[in-house]
Amino acid sequence: MSVRSIATLVGKVLLWATIVLCLVITLVPRFLDARYYNGAVSGHFDGQRFFNPDGEQDDMAPPGATKGNFLVRYLLRSEGRPRWPEHVAIRPIAPPDRVAGQHMVATWVGHATVLVQTQGLNILTDPVWSKTAGPLGIGPARVAELGIAFDRLPKIDVVLISHDHYDHLDLATLRRLWKRDHPLVVTSLGNDSVIGQAGVPAHALDWGGRIAVKPNVEVIVTRNHHWGSRWMTDRNRALWSSFVVRLPGGNVFFAGDTGPGDLTWADAAASYGPVRLALIPIGAFRFAPGQMVSGSHIGPIDAAEVYRRLGASTGIGVHWGTFHLSAEAYDTPPRLLAAVTRAAGVQGFGTVALGQPSVIPRYVARDRPAPIDRIEIVGRLPAAARALP
Repeated sequence: MSVRSIATLVGKVLLWATIVLCLVITLVPRFLDARYYNGAVSGHFDGQRFFNPDGEQDDMAPPGATKGNFLVRYLLRSEGRPRWPEHVAIRPIAPPDRVAGQHMVATWVGHATVLVQTQGLNILTDPVWSKTAGPLGIGPARVAELGIAFDRLPKIDVVLISHDHYDHLDLATLRRLWKRDHPLVVTSLGNDSVIGQAGVPAHALDWGGRIAVKPNVEVIVTRNHHWGSRWMTDRNRALWSSFVVRLPGGNVFFAGDTGPGDLTWADAAASYGPVRLALIPIGAFRFAPGQMVSGSHIGPIDAAEVYRRLGASTGIGVHWGTFHLSAEAYDTPPRLLAAVTRAAGVQGFGTVALGQPSVIPRYVARDRPAPIDRIEIVGRLPAAARALP
């Protein structure tokens, strides 16, 4: 048997092993469910599980397909997704050790991981340095290289964890960060139980909860629209969130992972003060041809509306081009975002290169453009933008 035949056979065995594992995870819920949080019933917790108060709209699978069927097709790569590059090389630039005062530098590491440096603090969002995003090392593989190698990462003071999905809560990375830096880890209810599995203490707060970092700097846990799970059957045992970091000179908003919901969560975040920098997801929104938004993930159109509602001065689109999670092409999110912002008259919101420290301008109040319906924005897009795969 040739080496190529052996490699093909091994690949098929691993693929079917993955499918069997997923089926086992689905079929044995009582052994895999977990209770991450105990607390009083609230407007988004029924005593057992959390929920979106603006309604559930999880449509990860395309119309007409079940989640199980979609998962098998996804693993077999037979659901018609555009092909991505096998590997994206970059030339990262080491970030500074510290940034003092109101000067601010942001470096996109990949996916939802961003290093924000200001006020002498190093703040890290949803840190993932693992090569794959999934349980037991099984899951989508990292396509683009890391924007910052772990050994080039400056000492981290604050870590924000939005929810418990593997592409956002990476226990291996958190364990390394805690061992090295002992940062303040802030998350939403229940995720501290998951993070604790890595021996890392975390401060878990409900929506609206806040924690002081130092004088005149605090983190506020804010609402967004998503869901949570580590093993599919422990669904919504932990809460999901966005964050506002209140800072002199203008706040930082990190949307976490979110669908649109009623979008009023962006208005609530804006109520905490002017937003100097908004980190907003723009990828993993397409699970059917031509789809512009899913219930769980916003695409560029709704990302632009979130940015508009925030009244932000500068925005960076994240959550794209790192892990192949959905059915849009590799570079569709930034290309579509550029077309959307032009069509909607939105300024200051775009993407940055991986591993390139970006100086964030001081906050400048912008005239907010009038809201535009999603359907109207699509109608304003040039045909080439509407046809992006």
